Amino acid sequence: MKLKAFVRLFTHIQLLPVLENGEETTLVGGQAVMEGVMMRSPHSYCVAVRKANGEIATQESPLGRLSDKYPIFKLPVIRGLGTLGSAMWLGMRALKFSADCAMEDMPAKTDKASKKELGPAAMVLQIAVSLVFMIALYKLLPLFLATELGKHYDAVSSRFAINMTDGTLRIAIFLGFMYLLSRLKEMRRVFEYHGAEHKVVFNFESGQPVNVTNAQRFVTWHPRCGTSFLVVVLIIAMICYAFLPFDNFWAKLVGRIALFPVIAGVSYEVIRFAAKKRKGLMALLTQPGLWLQRVTTQAPSDEQTEVAIHALDRAMALEAAQGGELIIA
Repeated sequence: MKLKAFVRLFTHIQLLPVLENGEETTLVGGQAVMEGVMMRSPHSYCVAVRKANGEIATQESPLGRLSDKYPIFKLPVIRGLGTLGSAMWLGMRALKFSADCAMEDMPAKTDKASKKELGPAAMVLQIAVSLVFMIALYKLLPLFLATELGKHYDAVSSRFAINMTDGTLRIAIFLGFMYLLSRLKEMRRVFEYHGAEHKVVFNFESGQPVNVTNAQRFVTWHPRCGTSFLVVVLIIAMICYAFLPFDNFWAKLVGRIALFPVIAGVSYEVIRFAAKKRKGLMALLTQPGLWLQRVTTQAPSDEQTEVAIHALDRAMALEAAQGGELIIA
């Protein structure tokens, strides 16, 4: 059971960047978790999880803004790194709460050792394994395959050709991985909650009363979604890596890892701009991410949408209690 729980949480961690939606501004955003949704406002958040008995369990707390504490994170590109780091930290916290709720719902025959809450050591191990896996899958593997192809085919033997092949393979691996995850029954449930989160955010942004009926009228794909962000990252990385002046395999790999923070920061700015200006070249760049959200989001049930609304209501109530004011962008 411990191994099954580890694999289950590991799979969800791989989806964190895909499921995240939001930014450290006046906007609301959120993330799908196990049988629930996390909603955040600039200064608070709430995780709502539907338990096996039908009740909605919540975890809520005030949320400090990194840019308020460290003004450097208000600068373009750098603010993206701060926001993404904060989002991943909050996402792990929300995912841990949902995983703990899932363990509480395990059958009574399950031993107590398997049902106890995830400790800090277990979470650190999960993060470490996930980080190594992502580097191996999205950095090492495509570069290795592209290099091997370059050794056997003259058409892809140049530095530029190998780098472009590496980028193409990286995108193909990402799309294939997302498709495989979408075939898992549990992941489909997560994608449905992902769709519920998007619908409720759209409902809020429309200015209409937030309720199940209104939310269900909206689409499930959103321009600020982590799926769109990752697609933009892959496209920009493909362009940047193509011009790295290295021929040595390990130098290329180190260069890709070292450049990733810059690429992530630039990609954040693209997504941020495209979300506000939904026409033109920048919006066109984010279009593939919206298409991919047909896979990473699914139509939610009314009960799932209700969970997302519950999370938003509690986050908004906590925001108001702190004197916060949300401006619809």
